[in-house]
Amino acid sequence: MDSSSQWLLLFVSLQLLSGPLAAVVAGGRAGSEEFLERARESEFFEWMVGIRRRIHEKPELGYEEFETSELVRSELDRMGISYKHPVAVTGVVGFVGTGKPPFVALRADMDALAMQGTVVLLFQPAEEGGGGAKKMIEAGAVDNVEAIFGFHVSTNTPIGIVESRPGPVMAGSGFFEAVISGKGGHAAIPQHTIDPIVAASNVIVSLQHLVSREADPLDSQVVTVAKFQGGGAFNVIPDSVTIGGTFRAFSKESFFQLKQRIEEVIVGQASVQRCSATVSFLEKERPFFPVTINNDTLHAHFIKVAGEIVGPGNIRDRHPVMGAEDFAFFAEVVPSTYYYFLGMQNESGELLKPGHSPYFTVNEDVLPYGAALHASLAQKFLIQRADSALQSPSEAHSSSHDEL
Repeated sequence: MDSSSQWLLLFVSLQLLSGPLAAVVAGGRAGSEEFLERARESEFFEWMVGIRRRIHEKPELGYEEFETSELVRSELDRMGISYKHPVAVTGVVGFVGTGKPPFVALRADMDALAMQGTVVLLFQPAEEGGGGAKKMIEAGAVDNVEAIFGFHVSTNTPIGIVESRPGPVMAGSGFFEAVISGKGGHAAIPQHTIDPIVAASNVIVSLQHLVSREADPLDSQVVTVAKFQGGGAFNVIPDSVTIGGTFRAFSKESFFQLKQRIEEVIVGQASVQRCSATVSFLEKERPFFPVTINNDTLHAHFIKVAGEIVGPGNIRDRHPVMGAEDFAFFAEVVPSTYYYFLGMQNESGELLKPGHSPYFTVNEDVLPYGAALHASLAQKFLIQRADSALQSPSEAHSSSHDEL
């Protein structure tokens, strides 16, 4: 999902907390279908569409979301929601509820209800490769959070359909870059040169064997060289060339095995061709993304809540994909995390372009679904957490000791 849509859907969820909803959710136990019904009402729908379009008029890159952040804060102020700013440069962390445990967080799309429990609102910058989630964690944004939900729209899934699965859902990813150096010279006398282009070509072919010949076929992995730069004339062999790419896997062990072998292959194959090579994994510019793994218990929670909103027949199992998501950083510090996909393709309309396409558009009819689902996921989690505490006297005593 493009970042501006993420900000918008956070607003949508927050708007569900405003005064008019209070009558609907008396006691903090509204039915999930009531969230969707409310989100579809014209006053909310027109508001969220207006916000989305305002954000899209001024797109901002990672850690440069200054106007978007200001818009977020103005809306939070309007709703009387407290927040911290700045967090991770342009990020905003809002709080709705008592300010006491239990805490549940919603990243990107966000809402909460005024009940025992606190919802943490994570307005995260720099999702597209900038490691914004990691910086939010370093700033303490998810301290004490017990569970966190996030989602992505799916342009090739019909609207009203949601998709997810327990366990790994998106791959861990990293990037590499290598400079392969030889000895340049005239193309007509290659015997007086050490050709780095030939060396790099052999390196690229050998890198493909890491997956086809060294990886378990049942353990999905990817190594892709997507960058090859060097030379500038038809008749000159350059002194060096630069190659770069990405590697991905569904387990930590496979990921770091790939990392080790990528460096070994590049250096070794360059040496065979009488060249030298230096390899960088660009961790400062593009931090490694962990595998995105869905908690089994939260998956059962998602199936129940989503079934109430879209119907059990509209929940699909989603096959893992090799794309990566910086939401995975939260799983390293938050006990329970969950990520799902929300269809927005209108079957009677023109096919939507993928999220990274310059022709990507948002089907605004999806907004009520995202708002209602995220609102209900947070509400039902807190209800179950509260009910569990009531059934366990020791836990209830422990959670209330600060008021004795």
